[in-house]
Amino acid sequence: MSYKVRNFELEVLPQGVKPIRILHFSDLHLTTNRKKEIQDIQSFVELKPDLVISTGDFIAHTEAVPTVLSALSPLLDLPGLFVFGSNDYYAPEFKNPLSYLMPDHGKRKLGKELPWQGLASSLEQFGWINLNHHKTNIEINGVTIEVRGTDDAHLNRDQYRLVSGQKSKDSQLSIGVTHAPYLRLIKAMSDDNLDLIFAGHTHGGQVRFPWFGGSRSITTNCDLPNWRSRGLTQDKDSNGKLEPWLSVSAGMGYSPFAPFRIFCPPEVNLVELV
Repeated sequence: MSYKVRNFELEVLPQGVKPIRILHFSDLHLTTNRKKEIQDIQSFVELKPDLVISTGDFIAHTEAVPTVLSALSPLLDLPGLFVFGSNDYYAPEFKNPLSYLMPDHGKRKLGKELPWQGLASSLEQFGWINLNHHKTNIEINGVTIEVRGTDDAHLNRDQYRLVSGQKSKDSQLSIGVTHAPYLRLIKAMSDDNLDLIFAGHTHGGQVRFPWFGGSRSITTNCDLPNWRSRGLTQDKDSNGKLEPWLSVSAGMGYSPFAPFRIFCPPEVNLVELV
């Protein structure tokens, strides 16, 4: 196994219920020839998740949808949730690899449109729930979970108002899912008192430098603070109120035009709710 599993435990479930293991992965950026990454993705099932959440950027090539489905095939019989990122809609374009490390000024260089409709349709046929501007309830291990999601904020496709509102009375837990963890979405979901948010996009910084006890990221490629670029974190809002827990997956892949991860190995988050 050439990727890291970050294990977390959260006490958010009612007393007496069975724990829920959530596998959270993101940013596969798959092309048709990444054989080692495909093998790693196929091994995710060995983590024995009860629920799978993908926070987008599945593909990086116009012909990669069958590759994604093959890589995910061991997981597709499990309950799954997904949203899309910018690289599900548009193929990567060549640009200075160092530009990823620079501040985000909102300029986007978009490539050819990718077959995202076919990817969405295929995942939905296997029973995975498309949460791009969708809200519903699911049941996992006897626990009713309200799940909601938005489209990609990095491309300004997010319209949280379409899924906003307080947690439904029928649910025991509320989860938000989005690709890019921009602060406007975290605030909106916090205002609605969600319990937990899942996001990707940051690549964990992709390039990190050694620091006391580990490493630090240089960027998140959005307005999320660098210290939250990967893992499970929680912060307070401007009024001192605790926000929802935020799980950020540092991702498995990278753009074909920026093929490096420095002090930032491929990884997934395994969040056990107890």
